[in-house]
Amino acid sequence: MERKTAFIGHRHVYYADKVKERLQNVIEQCIVDGCSHFLMGTHGEFDKMALDACRFARKQHPNINIEVVLTSYHIIEKKDSLDYVPYQDVETVIFDIEDLHFKQQITASNRQMIDECDTLICYVDKKQNPSGAKTAMNYAQRKGLEIINLFREEDSPTFGMTADEAKIYWKNYLSGIRNVK
Repeated sequence: MERKTAFIGHRHVYYADKVKERLQNVIEQCIVDGCSHFLMGTHGEFDKMALDACRFARKQHPNINIEVVLTSYHIIEKKDSLDYVPYQDVETVIFDIEDLHFKQQITASNRQMIDECDTLICYVDKKQNPSGAKTAMNYAQRKGLEIINLFREEDSPTFGMTADEAKIYWKNYLSGIRNVK
C-alpha cells in the first residue's frame, strides 16, 4: 500500500530557513520510511515551502508523487500571461467543494487531504487561536494519523518576551502591515 503524507501549516512562517531545513529532513525520512506520495495546498508560506521541499526531494527520488490541492481554479489564474501554467511539474486536484463558502473550502480540502493520508507534516503553533491549521492538526490527531509538527516555540517572533513586550511587538507589527496597504 502506498503511504501518503499531507502538509498543513500557518500562512506565515517565521525563521523560514530553520523550518526549511527541518522540512527537508523530515521529508527525506518519510521517503526512507516508504512514503512516495505528498499532498499540499496553495494558501500560505508553509504550503509553498512544502512544495519546494518536495520538488527538491524529487531530484534525489524521482519516483515520488507530488500533488497540489487547489481550492479554486482562481488560484492558478494569472492575468498577465496567457501561457502561464502553474504546477506543470506536479499533479493537481480540486475536491468537490465549489458549493461551499470560500472560507470553508480550505477547511474542507484539509480534511479530505487528511482522510487520504497516513502522516501529517505540519507547522502549527498550538497556542495560536483561532487557527485553521490547528483545527486540521486536531482532526488528523482524532483520525489517528502520525503527526510531525515542525513548529518550535522559539519560532515565534515574540519568544522570550514578556506579555507586555509581545503586545507592543504585535501592535507595531500590525500597524506596519496596515501602513503598507
